[in-house]
Amino acid sequence: MNLNIVLISTYEMGRQPFGLASPAAWLREAGAEVRCFDLSLGGLEAGAIRAADLVAFYVPMHMATRMAVPVIERVRQLRPEAHVCCFGLYAPVNAAYLRSLGVDTILGGEFETGLMSLARRLSAGVNGRGSSQNEQPEPLISLDRQDFRVPDRSDLPNLSQYAHLITGTGPSQPVGYTEASRGCKHLCRHCPIVPVYGGRFRIVPREVVLADIRQQVAAGAQHITFGDPDFFNGPGHAIPLVNSLHEAFPELTYDVTIKVEHLLQHSGKLPALKETGCRFITTAVESFDERILAIFDKQHTRREFETVLNHCRRVGLLLIPTFVAFTPWTTLENYVEFLAEIARLGLIEQVAPIQYALRLLIPPGSRLLELAEVRDIAEELEAAKLAYRWHNPDPRVDELQQDVEQLVNLGTGRQLSRFDIFRNIWQRAHRDVAPSSDRAPFPEQPPHRSAVPYLAEPWYC
Repeated sequence: MNLNIVLISTYEMGRQPFGLASPAAWLREAGAEVRCFDLSLGGLEAGAIRAADLVAFYVPMHMATRMAVPVIERVRQLRPEAHVCCFGLYAPVNAAYLRSLGVDTILGGEFETGLMSLARRLSAGVNGRGSSQNEQPEPLISLDRQDFRVPDRSDLPNLSQYAHLITGTGPSQPVGYTEASRGCKHLCRHCPIVPVYGGRFRIVPREVVLADIRQQVAAGAQHITFGDPDFFNGPGHAIPLVNSLHEAFPELTYDVTIKVEHLLQHSGKLPALKETGCRFITTAVESFDERILAIFDKQHTRREFETVLNHCRRVGLLLIPTFVAFTPWTTLENYVEFLAEIARLGLIEQVAPIQYALRLLIPPGSRLLELAEVRDIAEELEAAKLAYRWHNPDPRVDELQQDVEQLVNLGTGRQLSRFDIFRNIWQRAHRDVAPSSDRAPFPEQPPHRSAVPYLAEPWYC
């Protein structure tokens, strides 16, 4: 394959981009000349773009897609004749907007085979540049099963330049990243995975995952993040995998993401995670408000989350909850109840402060739009922001969200503790709900008995 290809990642939460390393292996195996650029750690090389036949942007999340926009425009200026592609989770749902920027091909789902098909037709002289889905021969979304390759990370920055695990008890540890599965078998209405995968998921073979981890350990990784949307979508795959991992690398630790519903259903498998080196589990709780949980179709309750939290604590596993703190249904009262529940459950040190400020995104194709009450709330689609605009019925809630976000940014910049940032948010939130004489006292708590490990790059979106 006589083709010069540039693969670009703009942002992947402080990780070495799996979304570049995986297709790079496929394309290089076919004989293409491939250059990978992670713009979170370096600039774009104009010379590489001017020599490129194909420039492909990995857009796995909202922030990465927005950051790609000015780079797409720059590529179009540097190399007007290059074929431009966007691939990843956020590509198909934003296809119309991306095409308006001059993107020729959009690939979602299992994108490696689509990139291979695109590269082959370009190598054969068939550019196929079009302005609509119907004019690209590759499917907009492919869920076909693939014969995965071991990712090729050879020209990506060293792991030492990416996010580290902060343990609180010693030096920080370089972190690797891999995926044992893709997609998800659940249909949570607010989740960006659902419009692409529609309740399906795909397994990456164990030997491929282990080989990818092995090369990252050789590069210095002491901890691995499994990026699966839900590590227990296939527990029959996950548990043998971590058993094999622990046997090969007894000192290596890891973290996973698992749904509350699955943690409850498979609570008997939690000791296996602990015994094989799991340092923490991230779980998308989203809200403690039962109405919001029902709108999101999360399939768990507040009480079930507390049950899971207690299961994990008994086993000695740290549970890291994430939230969508501000929604069209958030009130001042239930926001302060949310903070009170964080304190009651002893979660202040376990919640990344940004979680207190996150605002619901309603992207194109969201299952939330199936609900009449959401369609009534959603205003115009702001294509450049990749989401529908909405306002809370109580403008004080939108003002609170902006103030909380500012408090988080200021506190993080000043390196305040999570406890102190939480205290500042608590005081701000209570300002609007009661006179000073009636405000709930801040729940002073003793210091956490053990250090809470966390990744240096906070979870965002």
